Amino acid sequence: MIKPFRIDIPQADLDDLADRLARTRWPNEVADAGWDYGFPLARLKELADYWRTGYDWRAHEARLNELPHFTTEIDGQNIHFVHVRSAKPDALALVLTHGWPGSFLEFLDMIEPLSRDFHLVIPSIPGYGFSGPTHERGWDVYRIARAWAVLMDRLGYERYGAQGGDFGAGISLALGAVAPEQVVGVHVNYLPTRPVPGVVLSETDEARLDKVRELMANRPPYQALLALTPQTIGYALTDSPVGQLAWIAERFAQWTHQPISDDRMLTDISLYWLTATAASSARLHHDAARGQTLPCEVPVGVAVLPHDITQSVRPLAERLYDIRHWSEFDRGGHFAAMEVPDLLAEDVRVFFETTLQPSTGSSAVSVDTV
Repeated sequence: MIKPFRIDIPQADLDDLADRLARTRWPNEVADAGWDYGFPLARLKELADYWRTGYDWRAHEARLNELPHFTTEIDGQNIHFVHVRSAKPDALALVLTHGWPGSFLEFLDMIEPLSRDFHLVIPSIPGYGFSGPTHERGWDVYRIARAWAVLMDRLGYERYGAQGGDFGAGISLALGAVAPEQVVGVHVNYLPTRPVPGVVLSETDEARLDKVRELMANRPPYQALLALTPQTIGYALTDSPVGQLAWIAERFAQWTHQPISDDRMLTDISLYWLTATAASSARLHHDAARGQTLPCEVPVGVAVLPHDITQSVRPLAERLYDIRHWSEFDRGGHFAAMEVPDLLAEDVRVFFETTLQPSTGSSAVSVDTV
């Protein structure tokens, strides 16, 4: 059963947030610390003060409620999603999946351009936002993908595409693996490629792999905490709004290249705080690392962002996927749907337009034609 959903955060929750922010117990900071020790104190105080005294959740809530929201239960889990139908009745459906620490909010600026040509289904990952906390182990990318397949069937879509970045990329590729008869193609804007011994690569690709090797040798602390002890870090993030603020704002600061407004970032952070999903969203890092691996054999399109955490290496990607489309952007970082929605939306449109045509081999697209 699919039910309409409206965002309506109790005023008591907003008052509690403001009260907690006002009573923050701040740590000290060494002189001239910069970013050497983590998120700078002055910048965090600035954000926390604005969150408490200037940011208007109700205004953003009202704008979000202009979208058609729904919920349904799949595999014992509540699933929240936005469903925007194109004016074209025979348009292809696309399921757009966010990552961490994002949300369905990532795609707000892509809804208008993409809905000209596609019906859009934008779910919240189980454990995230309005889908609410998960209550059992095992929600890895393949279980989520199977839930997406049920959702799309429930909405009446027999054929559809998938798009995502971060965890959304993994879930989209998993959807192509578990529902190959329905998924016509998968477009991703994040596709890590690991070094493969004996494969000769260009100087540019080797430089990209050096970045991957560095990350593999020096695992980021946040990643280790989320993957190994998501419940432990969840206590602090669920109890302290400034802790939640620092945890996510650091990712936005380090992973973006094009500016994202404080309001947009705080709306995303508020979503985690107001739904108390810090711990449950972190569990995906734990469960994804222990899940199965299935081949995705449907056509794949890749958009490479120059300032992302890593950049894909095409010869290695082609060993794993049927790459039909490859784009190299000249701007943008990890949150591509928020940073360069114009470029990404057009790249998605081009990929699915060409994928649905008779196959003429793979394509390579430069940013000049995106």
